[in-house]
Amino acid sequence: MSADQSSPPVWFRLPPGFHDVSPNDREALDDVARALGSPGAQQQLSELMDLLKGLAGHHVVHTALGMHPEEAGSVCTSLFSLAVRTAEHANVRVGVARTALVVAESHLWDHAVRRLVELPSALPCYLIAGTITLPGTDQHLFQARVITPHADGQHILVLDLTSAAIQHAGAYTAIIEAITHTVSFTDPNPSPADVPRTSRILEVLL
Repeated sequence: MSADQSSPPVWFRLPPGFHDVSPNDREALDDVARALGSPGAQQQLSELMDLLKGLAGHHVVHTALGMHPEEAGSVCTSLFSLAVRTAEHANVRVGVARTALVVAESHLWDHAVRRLVELPSALPCYLIAGTITLPGTDQHLFQARVITPHADGQHILVLDLTSAAIQHAGAYTAIIEAITHTVSFTDPNPSPADVPRTSRILEVLL
């Protein structure tokens, strides 16, 4: 579920290898970096937490780090985020289409694929994925963004997956699409207190 209680409820499932992280985790991650005895790791984690804190200003309500092993003992890392934005158009479908168009037309893309994603809910859903170049650098990143409306008709969801491992673009595209298919607007695992109690009379009759 999205961690921000001020946003409408959204549930989703992340695949193995993804770990929820938020600016509130800075102290715990600092402890990990110190235990590693690596000044470089401390600096990178500090920069990461500063970036995560800044994402709040972009309506991001949930972030997670993806860590997947590669050959020779290395690890591929990625960042997943979910943003919930207020729809700026009375017709949320129009708002979703306009948001997707803005994303697709960004000058940062070096190459991108754009297509519709068919969801069981029949809600409109757009996927834009490809490589981008960071402004002022020659660094290339893979990025995939999915834009779809919230069921309340008043908000737009933007799911984002970014990684420097551009060689795994196909796998990351499949991951973001798989996550999108798990999005739900009602709790898929309600607590026992939320489940209607069966009538004792019905138990006897059955």
